[in-house]
Amino acid sequence: MTDPTFTGMDELYRDFILDHYRNPRNAGTLEHPDASFEDINPLCGDKIRMDVAVRDGVVTDVKFRGRGCAISQASASLLTEEIKGKTLADIEKIGKDEVLANVGINISAARLKCALLGLKVLKQALALKYEPSEEEKAYPDGQRS
Repeated sequence: MTDPTFTGMDELYRDFILDHYRNPRNAGTLEHPDASFEDINPLCGDKIRMDVAVRDGVVTDVKFRGRGCAISQASASLLTEEIKGKTLADIEKIGKDEVLANVGINISAARLKCALLGLKVLKQALALKYEPSEEEKAYPDGQRS
């Protein structure tokens, strides 16, 4: 028997992801960003560029532009909402677990790089250390053998 609560929550998160995909928050570019970086996931072609404005060590504005699957684009949208007003020190602490918790659904190994592309781009834009997750290291091509 299927648990209707789980199905309802699963559906809610799917709708949540699709909403961020169809109506991304902070979409676009900044005219004069303090930091900017663009990267692509070569496995699937997902692409994200992030522009960040920083004043006194605090993110005052952020915009992203990209193309790709719902997971990569929604994850980037959620991340931009999260980082506005945060210090660079706080952003440096954001990792895989926090990003995946924001997405709210189970992510397969094949989709992990999609979900984390926004974080990778953000940290490279801000010249913060991006530490690939153990899953990313174990399955660099996104596929389990």
